[in-house]
Amino acid sequence: MPAGELRYPSPVSSPQPSQATETPVVVEEDDEAWVWAQIKAEARRDAESEPALASYLYSTILSHSSLERSLSFHLGNKLCSSTLLSTLLYDLFLNTFSSDPSLRAAAVADLRAARVRDPACVSYSHCLLNYKGFLACQSHRVAHRLWNQSRRPLALALHSRISDVFAVDIHPAAKIGKGILFDHATGVVIGETAVVGNNVSILHHVTLGGTGKACGDRHPKIGDGVLIGAGATILGNVKIGAGAKIGAGSVVLIDVPPRTTAVGNPARLVGGKEKPSRHEECPGESMDHTSFISEWSDYII
Repeated sequence: MPAGELRYPSPVSSPQPSQATETPVVVEEDDEAWVWAQIKAEARRDAESEPALASYLYSTILSHSSLERSLSFHLGNKLCSSTLLSTLLYDLFLNTFSSDPSLRAAAVADLRAARVRDPACVSYSHCLLNYKGFLACQSHRVAHRLWNQSRRPLALALHSRISDVFAVDIHPAAKIGKGILFDHATGVVIGETAVVGNNVSILHHVTLGGTGKACGDRHPKIGDGVLIGAGATILGNVKIGAGAKIGAGSVVLIDVPPRTTAVGNPARLVGGKEKPSRHEECPGESMDHTSFISEWSDYII
């Protein structure tokens, strides 16, 4: 199955009974097998071309029988400490991934998102081994499951280690969809009641935060296919519509309609709020950060 665009339904909506068939599960399992075969082939190639990495590639990828075992081993070694042992973390990750097919499907969708959308991603194995945004996201998925199982002290401990190691701070209660790309990822902060849809791309130093000491539902809701540029700040229980684009460095405090572009501090809609310009493409997948500029500004260098 060649690399390509994957789209999934929103994680915040429930499927209709008529949609509950076995076909999607089979497709996801086939996709997982294909991606794992690609990762192993890439690891073998890299081990042959760079013998200095052969032992590392064997222990992290080639010695494992499945993606969840390789990922669990790698995350356990990345996140362990003197008091949080790698063997404990390996068992925790493996039990969680093995018992929840949706987590494995999400990991595969995230791998494909990085490979398709990021020109710097040279292979699936490169993403699995080296992309801290991908690794932080998979770790968060496990912490989120622990949170929902009322194992909150362990979820918070894992959250702390993720923040320490990857410089990505996602509260374990936050809901994250599939096909997510945290590009570069450093400094990403996502609050407790935030929801991030599917096929979303988020650059470094993005904050999805609250507006103060308010309790309850207080963080942003990001629709499917949204692109959030580097350094953008979105505060409060606001909705960013599906397919919207948030420009780098923008500060967003109110809702953004679907398929529109918000830019600036404070952010304003390209084309104006009465008749904002709308785009047809899905920016979370196209990664188009700058096409709005000709409509928005006459600034010329």
